[in-house]
Amino acid sequence: MATDDPYDFRFDCGATWLNLLATRGRAFGSHPVERLDSAERLAEWLRASELAPGRDVTPEDLRRTWRLRECLRALALATVEGRTPPEEAIAELGAFLGAEDRVELTGGDRLRRRPPATIDDALVRIARQAVDHLAGVDRDGLKACPEDDCRGVFTDPAGRRRWCPSPSCASRGRVRAHRARLAASQAAAAPAELRRS
Repeated sequence: MATDDPYDFRFDCGATWLNLLATRGRAFGSHPVERLDSAERLAEWLRASELAPGRDVTPEDLRRTWRLRECLRALALATVEGRTPPEEAIAELGAFLGAEDRVELTGGDRLRRRPPATIDDALVRIARQAVDHLAGVDRDGLKACPEDDCRGVFTDPAGRRRWCPSPSCASRGRVRAHRARLAASQAAAAPAELRRS
């Protein structure tokens, strides 16, 4: 659910790997919001995503997570925009996928995967989910927020959403669209001689 606190984690983008992209808000603006600003915050995000490893998260784990996130961002935006994916991002993703993804299922109240033993196992799961999404038919349901400072990628299988789930992006976009319509209607209503001057 989207909130007004810019440092709250976002879990409304449609998939875990897209939620990882949302851990850096306004990524293309002059003041990006880094929601994964410490190993502790990464551990918190992993717990909320049901990917908590069986050991403490380190600053090096945080750096690797940032690398995966930015690699996936480049690939996601290239996919949405219909561009050729950058070779360096493909190579970076391949390096993450080199680790072994041990899938162990457990029962209980619902079907679950065993928690990843390490941060590398957690990152591999995220990377594989991204590959399945980007390389399959579900890629057609991806959209990027049109706000220049955001460009957040989210799922929109129905094709009806215009902005990412962030309330601030939709609000800014609607205000800008309203002002543009108002200016256009005022310009159309102005006398012809004023328009010529």
